[in-house]
Amino acid sequence: MPTDCIPFKETGYFSQLICDYLAEAESLKPFYNRFPNIKNFEAQIKQKQDNFSQEGRVVLVKTLQEQYNLLETSDATDTNIKLLADNKTFTITTGHQLNLFTGPLYFLYKIVSTINLTKQLKIQYPEYNFVPIYWMASEDHDFEEINYFNFKGKKIRWNKNASGAVGDLDTTGLDNVLDLFAKELGIGQNAKFLNTLFENAYLKHDNLAKATHYLANALFGEHGLVIIDANNKDLKTLFIPQIKTELFNNTSFQKVTETSNQLSQVSENYAIQVNPRDINLFYITKNVRERIVFKDQKYSVLNTSISWTKEELSKHIDQAPECFSPNVIMRPLYQEVILPNLCYIGGGGELAYWFQLKANFETNNVVFPILLLRNSVLIKTKQQADKLKKLSISDKDLFLKRDSFINKKVREISNIDIDFSEQIQHLKSQFQQLYKLAESTDKSFVGAVASQEKKQINGLAHLEKRLLTAQKRKLKDQVERITDLQYQLFPNYSLQERNTNFSELYLEFGTDLIPQLIKNLKPLQGQFLILEL
Repeated sequence: MPTDCIPFKETGYFSQLICDYLAEAESLKPFYNRFPNIKNFEAQIKQKQDNFSQEGRVVLVKTLQEQYNLLETSDATDTNIKLLADNKTFTITTGHQLNLFTGPLYFLYKIVSTINLTKQLKIQYPEYNFVPIYWMASEDHDFEEINYFNFKGKKIRWNKNASGAVGDLDTTGLDNVLDLFAKELGIGQNAKFLNTLFENAYLKHDNLAKATHYLANALFGEHGLVIIDANNKDLKTLFIPQIKTELFNNTSFQKVTETSNQLSQVSENYAIQVNPRDINLFYITKNVRERIVFKDQKYSVLNTSISWTKEELSKHIDQAPECFSPNVIMRPLYQEVILPNLCYIGGGGELAYWFQLKANFETNNVVFPILLLRNSVLIKTKQQADKLKKLSISDKDLFLKRDSFINKKVREISNIDIDFSEQIQHLKSQFQQLYKLAESTDKSFVGAVASQEKKQINGLAHLEKRLLTAQKRKLKDQVERITDLQYQLFPNYSLQERNTNFSELYLEFGTDLIPQLIKNLKPLQGQFLILEL
């Protein structure tokens, strides 16, 4: 299975913030705890071991066993759940929305990165145990982000009126989605597996959280993955102190705002991902997930008639912590409170908002995890690889934006030289002599010389552009072949992993797909993987 790697920075698809983090820029070090290299996990283990209670482990194991009660659990997953009761066991966690049929490909890459890191840590630190966790974002409420997946250039969508936390959504209407999907799948053993997997997940479970739990377990259970639905009363009971701190002290608003300002001062190229509210908690009941606000000395739930005094609210938290749902600012804190976690694995956008959170963790006396950028992968078939080789398209070429890609390849395959950079450089050197002449005779002519230089350089650039356009027309067939191939691998002119659903690749590679990912993804490598299957 030929592989190649490209530094994330050279792909052009990752932010300056993430590239600086991977380069361990000194200016970013105040915003995270430890950089993700294998040696740094030793100190992280000691810190988390001192900070995580046995009581929390008991609640966690009990909750997970209840959530797996009706699922066919692999021996590896069952063992991992039991190991969590031991204070020498730690988790590596990734999280993801409850996207229909996993959504984009990077769902797989997140989980495989997590599984593989636990294996690597066990080799390095054999006296400890490491459990891969998939955190289901069951409390999210943005249905429009998760109600579809892409398959062979088509959007398979679940049309439904939805409100409240997505994990509680009933699965009615997904039989119609399966009918549509089955027609697109076609026939064959791999198509049959995907059809059955969809049916068992979505037509045999009554809500989206249970369906997603089944699906992820079916794909990764044999590798020991443990899936958690944190929308749970017992788990939220562990989080009561932080819920009250948030509601009554506005801690996260203060700390995250301060950190965001500091981060902005490091570089104007660092986009702030999330902005804290005064209160970063929702209130959830059936079909409702609305913000909690404080106004006129009362706490209330937006768009409802629910309200409390401070004393009433404090008592309600103790009685019904399951009704309080963390937003994007508080969710990471909740995760680290209820898990003996060492490392969070996420995409670039996720890690960007984690950098805003460290001070809030410190104020709440919760250990800030190591942050690891998930593996990114471009998968190409042998047939595609052969075509790329025949057309002399390198892996690095594929990452160019469309126009740059076309221009580069047309210049390479053209039988005339369409690069006027040498002529432009020669022209500039000639004008240097004219500048010297103007300086020594009449300095008022310097502006005229500059104007003439700009005019002639622009003329050459325009001529080069016209010649390139003419060559594109002349080489139309070749241009169509190379752009079609790039589009196959970069659908919608974006990364394959952000668009394509795993089912499209499973049709091609079947049961080899996930084992090959397990074999080839190296979570601490820090590069973009190109994998030929």
